[in-house]
Amino acid sequence: MKKVLIINAHQKYPFAEGRLNESLVSRATEQLQSKGHAVRLVEVDNGWDVDAELESHQWADVVLLQTPVNWMGVPWKFKKYMDEVYTAGMSGALCEGDGRHHDAPKKNYGAGGTLTGKKYMLSLTFNAPEEAFNDASEYLFQGKGVDDLFFPMHMNFRFFGMEPLATFACYDVMKNADVENDFKRFAAHIDTHF
Repeated sequence: MKKVLIINAHQKYPFAEGRLNESLVSRATEQLQSKGHAVRLVEVDNGWDVDAELESHQWADVVLLQTPVNWMGVPWKFKKYMDEVYTAGMSGALCEGDGRHHDAPKKNYGAGGTLTGKKYMLSLTFNAPEEAFNDASEYLFQGKGVDDLFFPMHMNFRFFGMEPLATFACYDVMKNADVENDFKRFAAHIDTHF
């Protein structure tokens, strides 16, 4: 049995109510619990308690971040969550400072994580079509992949000593959604990695 913290980072916008992210969270919760895993959930749009979130990160074997991609990153409310929760965790709950020591102040930046042995998974919803990625002829991403775009988020979790599970993504969700196929792929992804 694994302990899984699911973070729903969606925040409501007039053009995006968050139903897909909410559905993915709900499906992940049901599927994980049916396999005997314990699940905790935080809905960032509803607020959070810093101490409770730090305890949940310490409790979890896996953190599943479910987030839409807004302007090539996470929504601002989740950025605020990170600024508050992750900064508070730098005194040992998530990491011991930035990992450097006074005897070698220029080495090992980011190596102070206290969540070693724990994993994380990114689950992303994009307006961009899948074909926009990993293709050097495409204008915006210039051959870069989803994990290239989310490198800063990967580094945040690595800062805590965590290891990645494969990233999951739904593409073209605003204009050409294929939700039923996305749900099937997501269920298979959860089965494979949990």
